[in-house]
Amino acid sequence: MDNAKVLEFTHRIWDESIVPTLCDYVRIPNKSPNFDPDWDSHGYMDQAAELMADWCRKQPVKGMQVEIVRLEGRTPLLFIEIDGDNDDTVLLYGHLDKQPEFDGWSDGLTPWEPVIRDGKLYGRGGADDGYAVFGSLAAIRALQEQGLPHARCVVLIEGCEESGSFDLPYYIDHLEARIGTPSLVVCLDAECGNYEQLWTTTSLRGNLVGTLKAAVLKEGVHSGGASGIVPSSFRVLRLLLDRLEDPETGASRVPELEGNVPAARLEQARAAAAVLGDNVHQRFPWAGGTRPVAQEPVELILNNTWRPTLSVTGAAGMPTPGAAGNTLRPWTSLKLSFRLPPTADPARAAAAVKKVLETDPPLGAEVEFDVESSMGGWNAPPVAPWLEASMQAASEAFFGKPALYMGTGGSIPFMGMLGEKFPGVQFLVTGVLGPNSNAHGPNEFLHIETGKRITACVARVLADHYRRADVAQAA
Repeated sequence: MDNAKVLEFTHRIWDESIVPTLCDYVRIPNKSPNFDPDWDSHGYMDQAAELMADWCRKQPVKGMQVEIVRLEGRTPLLFIEIDGDNDDTVLLYGHLDKQPEFDGWSDGLTPWEPVIRDGKLYGRGGADDGYAVFGSLAAIRALQEQGLPHARCVVLIEGCEESGSFDLPYYIDHLEARIGTPSLVVCLDAECGNYEQLWTTTSLRGNLVGTLKAAVLKEGVHSGGASGIVPSSFRVLRLLLDRLEDPETGASRVPELEGNVPAARLEQARAAAAVLGDNVHQRFPWAGGTRPVAQEPVELILNNTWRPTLSVTGAAGMPTPGAAGNTLRPWTSLKLSFRLPPTADPARAAAAVKKVLETDPPLGAEVEFDVESSMGGWNAPPVAPWLEASMQAASEAFFGKPALYMGTGGSIPFMGMLGEKFPGVQFLVTGVLGPNSNAHGPNEFLHIETGKRITACVARVLADHYRRADVAQAA
């Protein structure tokens, strides 16, 4: 492979074709089904799928078939097959659905209008994960431009990832024969610790989401007449949350949420911490004098990747401050989001949390915890020698620095599905979600230069996958 030609090609196709198309994609408010129950009638998901499919069909990729697959009542899936030079298969994955708008966008930035500023494309979905299909095809084209062989490639872009991928298993079953049995999976929906080297995700946390409601009255009453006699529903919730975690440290108090950190993952966390240092926490937009929950970078990495955490992501039953009267409210509910260690049992965790919250409720209040979803995490299999050598060579060639491994605090349900369905498959899970890229929040951006270089790295890995026996022997 001529690395200089690969990098020149990826820069050109990104500048001339990918970035302009991504700008059009950002303008489409195709929110995931959990955030837009009427997604089908609105038509935005189909619009995004058609935009991507149209771009793909225009690419001069040898042996390519592009199809939008639709199952009744389910989000569309973009399915691409590319003939290979052998009978092996590589599966490349991404998603096209988006998180909701969120508030707090900076002046001049909005979720649905793309803005390019300082080498970054701002707008919802460009980095998470609209670029994946473009980067995947560009990597394959980079090989074909040089006449280099590659395995058969299947590109799968789903429309439900941000809602937990509940549509995806139906498509996997429907397309099982056409997908085949991949020996390598490339996922471009992950994080990077910085924008200076290739980062490979080795684990993903699971997720448990539910709504906790505490009711103390059948209707609101005057707070002057009731306080001191009737407990506040918010106080009840405070007591319940303390059953789940230490309020001072955030440490979990539910044993079923815990998991052991494998020795290899601990060593990888230490290596990542040595490179990132204080950037582990400085990448976030802190308010005031807020401090991280631990001082050592390696502890923060482990907290974020292999330890359970609880976030309160929503509330109901409370008026806005301007609309609040002197009323003791009858009930309060909170949306709880638990991140689970990669190896934790999600069903067991959900049952334990429900029991902890609903058993013997404080002051006899009416308490209910409604589990909405529970998903397992993912822990990657050992990396094959050829893939380790390939990732290092790619990172050195296109970033000028060695590749690093990291766990990720978020979830990609597809990885767990594939790990179960294809035991022994190798994974390259990487992405452009680096410091301050802020997926799911305001000011989400795609670091364009990193997108280009990751595309080149994927091309290198695909080339090495085809000749992996020779790569392994050389390593």
